[in-house]
Amino acid sequence: MEGSNIYGVVLAGGKGTRMGNVEKPKQFMEIGGKPIIVHTIEKFVVNAEFDKILVLSPKQWIKHTGDLIRKYIPGNDRIVVLEGGVTRNETIMNAISYIDREGCLNEDTIIVTHDSVRPFVTHRILEENIRYAREFGACDTVIPATDTIVESKDGQMISTIPDRMEMYQGQTPQSFKALHLRSLYQSLSKQEKEILTDACKILVIKGEKVHLVEGEESNIKITYPYDMRVAEALLGGR
Repeated sequence: MEGSNIYGVVLAGGKGTRMGNVEKPKQFMEIGGKPIIVHTIEKFVVNAEFDKILVLSPKQWIKHTGDLIRKYIPGNDRIVVLEGGVTRNETIMNAISYIDREGCLNEDTIIVTHDSVRPFVTHRILEENIRYAREFGACDTVIPATDTIVESKDGQMISTIPDRMEMYQGQTPQSFKALHLRSLYQSLSKQEKEILTDACKILVIKGEKVHLVEGEESNIKITYPYDMRVAEALLGGR
């Protein structure tokens, strides 16, 4: 396959434990009469640059995810539901393995990885992720920290207060040249893999550059019950 094929990778592996005692993962909870994950996938579907949108789901929720897509986004053959991994990065590797099996993985293949519970990602953010991943090999969506960040090593006392002007809050998407990301990940030691919090850290550990993409305050991650109320308000305002 010629050219830089571009894949949306929607990470829906979360169990939603911070939502309290809910029966189903938070990505399947509804805002504005539709599951959160459907709102998120729709943002990728309307962008013609994505060859396919890969949705990575916990094994026991794969059928449910597929059913929702058929109900709310019928007849779209660009969406593929796959099984996620144990960790976020293993989930991303599962997506890359699928692309490889399809015979579409080359040095220019780009993956735009995104939390399934960030349904307000904008067209601009997606476009800039594609552009910067193509140009720089990796990028991360962030917003400047509005609050002062306080570091504490022991959870009891302040260790240091970094300069807020140098601090950013990470969002998603995080986008990469897929083949390079996989080779870096495979070169990490077990100890290095254990300290990973996200995919960008793979590159940071290896001393590689990750370009910043300007996020949006509205590109919220729906994690707590309070966030559901904020999300409903954001939908109401649109």
